[in-house]
Amino acid sequence: MKKILLLPVLMLMFIVSVSAQIEPTAGTWKPWFKTTDKTHRLPAPASAKEELAQVLAVQRNLSAQDMQNIAYWNAGAPGYRWYNMVSKLWMTDITGNGALGMMLTGTAIYDATVAAWDTKYAYNRTRPYLADNKVRLLTPKPESPSYPCEHSVAAGAAVTLISHFFPAMADSAKRMAERLMLSRVAAGVAYPSDTRAGFELGKTIALKEIELTKDFITKKQFDGKIPQGPALWNGKNPMLPMAGFNKTLVLDSASQFRPAPPPDFAKEMEELKNFKQTFRSKANALHYASQPTSDDLLTKKIFEYNLHMNPPRVARVHAAVAVAYYDAFIACFEAKYKYWAIRPDQYDPTYVPLVPTPPFPGYPSGHAMMGGVVEALFPYFFPYDKALFQKVAKDGAESRFHAGIHFRSDNEAGLELGRKVAAKIVERVKADGADSNLAGIGQANAAVNKK
Repeated sequence: MKKILLLPVLMLMFIVSVSAQIEPTAGTWKPWFKTTDKTHRLPAPASAKEELAQVLAVQRNLSAQDMQNIAYWNAGAPGYRWYNMVSKLWMTDITGNGALGMMLTGTAIYDATVAAWDTKYAYNRTRPYLADNKVRLLTPKPESPSYPCEHSVAAGAAVTLISHFFPAMADSAKRMAERLMLSRVAAGVAYPSDTRAGFELGKTIALKEIELTKDFITKKQFDGKIPQGPALWNGKNPMLPMAGFNKTLVLDSASQFRPAPPPDFAKEMEELKNFKQTFRSKANALHYASQPTSDDLLTKKIFEYNLHMNPPRVARVHAAVAVAYYDAFIACFEAKYKYWAIRPDQYDPTYVPLVPTPPFPGYPSGHAMMGGVVEALFPYFFPYDKALFQKVAKDGAESRFHAGIHFRSDNEAGLELGRKVAAKIVERVKADGADSNLAGIGQANAAVNKK
């Protein structure tokens, strides 16, 4: 058993450590969007002779702030800082556009990374610190050619999307990108032309994907009519009532996995009222109500599996998760406003939940839905933690019962919806060509996932 589990880990470490050969075939992986009928391969870079002098000049004048900047932007994979930034923005967005912005951050960085890898290995441009021994290497050694700069690729895509979906953040994002690009030159791992080319490539891909999804957000307006009935949601100003009309990317439609109608809530209301809170149940409720558990877990596993040194594979993971959350979010809200199911404190006005009740119907639970995605999608990329993901999904769903804002059937329906959406995403990921040269890992992962 130990040999079966150890083999893929060793193979993955080997792939990550091979000198200057991080995913040389990643340029052939299937993108999420067909952004153009022609290749995005960039023209060949010019001679680096003059640019070496620029790199050396930057390094001669490094300040403590410059060194801190290098460390900040070198943390994680190229998209690490941008994913974290956008994930916080979209979770507080009330316009209904933020979910699409988050999804495109994942797909555009991945698609642009695939395009960048095609160019990298077409020209195999030597990084500055290897081209001249007077250039200092101030980051861990990147095992890929320098042109175009992969960090700048992610920045170009992210800045373009942030500027489009969160315009108030546009200037800040641009300034961040400028600091990032300078940090890669200062670190001795990129020429100025590498960063410029990378940023423009990321920007180009992002703009095309914005155009391709311009009709994903419905133009329909809510008519203000809230259905009336004894078991129906009876609040005011429902949030995102039209989100279920948005287009999905992988699902055939938002209603493809719509759960069956909710049950009579009488028995479940009694269950909630009879439930005795404990320190542990309160802690569970407050944790999942206040912490980005799935985002933190994903980041942790990327580092634990040493994927942070492999930009294409990290971009692939983030894109798959972002697409899953986007499609599942739409499917969840489609069902919520199909059924307009009542919340516990509306069903029984004497009942006081532990946390504030969100301003939209309860069935199915959105938190449970995201837990279902974690349970069914994350093991594809991190197979040795399947039991952990199952526990996180279960605890997250149960937290909404502990909080008193969902009936148990809300959570059960949400979990199942998330699992079904994730299964479709896994089907799509399996066909992208990224695992074709990892047959041993794929077989071992399959064996682990069956357990």
